[in-house]
Amino acid sequence: QGAMFRCSARCCEDAAASMQEVQRCIERCHAPLAQAQAIVTSELEHFQDRLSRCTLHCNDKARDALDAGGSEAKVRGQLDACLATCGEDNLRLIPAMAKKMQDSLAALK
Repeated sequence: QGAMFRCSARCCEDAAASMQEVQRCIERCHAPLAQAQAIVTSELEHFQDRLSRCTLHCNDKARDALDAGGSEAKVRGQLDACLATCGEDNLRLIPAMAKKMQDSLAALK
């Protein structure tokens, strides 16, 4: 972010540049940061989607168990266990996700 602001400041210091040239220069300075933000946002959205799908699966299983006549206490325990498994499974994915983001961000430089 600091590099983007320093680059943008240099664009503004060019007294010979037109407004449009300064604007294009600033946009070029901002492009790497926008790409980095898009990479991080995409990975986090993917992670959140996976967790959400797992949670929905657990809720469906619990609803099915209740509909089949399971006791509320037993189904609650099964739901809690299923959700805990979702959380643990997705937590294990974080190191790989972080590495993928780091590799993608390093490729921008």
